[in-house]
Amino acid sequence: MKKNKKQQKMHVKTGETVQVISGNDKGKIGKIIRILKKSSKIIVENINIRTKHIKPQKEVNNGKIITTEMPIHSSKVMLYSTKNKIASRYYTALNINNKKQKVLKKNNETI
Repeated sequence: MKKNKKQQKMHVKTGETVQVISGNDKGKIGKIIRILKKSSKIIVENINIRTKHIKPQKEVNNGKIITTEMPIHSSKVMLYSTKNKIASRYYTALNINNKKQKVLKKNNETI
């Protein structure tokens, strides 16, 4: 019998810019395209690219080679400031309208 995995809270959202901090793509920067909450993984554009060879299905079709972004674990990325070009941890703070905002620790920039 399978146990239900508990979904972890993600520290990043779609559309945010992140920098990879470990693995083969260490140091690369990209935007988050999609989040997979059940497995705590994210898909970042132009990062962790894999190639897939597709066989021809019929005589008329030709085979293809497709490149796609594969998911990486969310713990391998860190929020990135495009203004100051620096990756940093963050904390949450309230703005003037009492809404939560992410603020980078290294340079106090809000995201």
